Amino acid sequence: MSRPEWLQNPWKQNPWFESVAVAQRRAQKRLPAPVYGALVAGSERGQTIADNQAAFARLGLLPHVAGHHADRTLTRTVLGHEVSLPVLISPTGVQAVHPDGEVAVARAANNRGTLMGLSNFASKSVEEVVEACPRTFFQMYWTGDRDVMVQRMQRAQKAGAVGLIATLDWSFSMGRDWGSPEIPEKVDLKTMVRMAPKVVTKPRWLYQFGRTGQVPDLTAPNLAAPGETTGPTFFGAYYEWMTTPPPSWDDVAWMRQTWGEISGTPFLLKGVARVDDAKRAVAAGVDAISVSNHGGNNLDGTPAAIRLLHPIAGAVGDQVEVLMDGGVRRGSDVVKALALGARAVLIGRAYLWGLAANGQAGVENVLDVLRGGIDSALLGLGLSSIDELTPETLLVPDDFHVS
Repeated sequence: MSRPEWLQNPWKQNPWFESVAVAQRRAQKRLPAPVYGALVAGSERGQTIADNQAAFARLGLLPHVAGHHADRTLTRTVLGHEVSLPVLISPTGVQAVHPDGEVAVARAANNRGTLMGLSNFASKSVEEVVEACPRTFFQMYWTGDRDVMVQRMQRAQKAGAVGLIATLDWSFSMGRDWGSPEIPEKVDLKTMVRMAPKVVTKPRWLYQFGRTGQVPDLTAPNLAAPGETTGPTFFGAYYEWMTTPPPSWDDVAWMRQTWGEISGTPFLLKGVARVDDAKRAVAAGVDAISVSNHGGNNLDGTPAAIRLLHPIAGAVGDQVEVLMDGGVRRGSDVVKALALGARAVLIGRAYLWGLAANGQAGVENVLDVLRGGIDSALLGLGLSSIDELTPETLLVPDDFHVS
C-alpha cells in the first residue's frame, strides 16, 4: 500500500498558502529583489502605505457565542454583475512577475466568480484578457489627447470590456526613503547581462520564463496606436501620462459621457479621497467611485482609505456605488470595509503576490483565503449575509473617520 503523497516528502513546501502574508513571503523569496521591490512600491516615507494596513487593525469585531447561522451568503451585485464574493481585481500595470501575467489573473477571477480590472499599462492585451474573463473592466489614465482616448475606449469596447475604470489620483510623487527598485525600459541582452547578479539567485523565476521561451514583457500593448502591433515601453507610456495636462471635472464628465456613448456600460472613478470630490463625481455622472489613495503610491500622507470610506459613503452612497481599495489583506478587512459602506473592495498587491508565488493557482488561493475570512467573520458575528453588515457591527475609535 503506497503512502499518501504528503507523507512521501514531509519537507516539500505545500503550494497552497494560508494567508496573504504567506503569499507575500513566498513572492519575496521567488522574485529578484528589483521585481519584488516594484510590487511593494509606496512613496516618500511610506506613511500612507503603512497606514492603509494599520488602520484596519484599529477596528474591532464583537463576536457572538451562540445563535450563529449555518449558512452564510457572500454574493452581491456590483456594477451590474453578480459576484460570488465582494472582492474585485484592481487594475495594476505590467504584471510581468509571471509569464502569463494578467491572463492568469483573469482566469483566476473568472474561476472564482468575480470581476477583473485590466490596466491600460498591462503587459497583456485587452483582447486576450477579456477572452480569459469576459467580465473585465478596462482601466484608463488621463493620457494622450481626446482622440487617442476615444480610440482606446473603442478598442476596449470592441474587445468586450463590460465597464471602464478611470484612475485619476496621481501626483507623480518621486523618491522613496528606502530607495526605488531598478526597472529597465526593456529586457534585452544588455539588460540581462547587467542584471544577471540579481536574477541568477532566483532560478525558479528564471525557469518559469525560460520554459516558455519568453522574457518579461515591459511594453504596454493596450496603448498601441491603430495599425501597430506593439505598444510603447512602460516608460514611454509613463512619459505620455506625465506630459498630458491633468484633467478637470469637465474632462471627467466628458470621459464618462464618451464611454456611455461608446459602450453604455458602467463607469467607475477610482481615487476619490474627499467628500467634496465624491459629490463632484456624482455631478459628473459617474456610476461608481472607489475610495482610494492609489495603494500608498500617490501623495504620501493621505489617510488610509478605510478611514475615508464612511464619510464618503454616507454622503453619496445612495446615489452611486461606493467601492474601496487599499490595504486589504484578509477577509475581516473586507467585512470591515463593507460594514462602513463599501459595496465591494478591490485588491492589488494581494493578488500580485499570489501570482508571483504560484501563478493562476496562487491568485485563486488569495481569493479563497479572503472568501474564507469573510465567511468566518460573518459566522463569528452571528450574521447570515454580508448585507447585514453595518457600522454597528464594528468597534470604531472616536477619532477614526476622516471627512
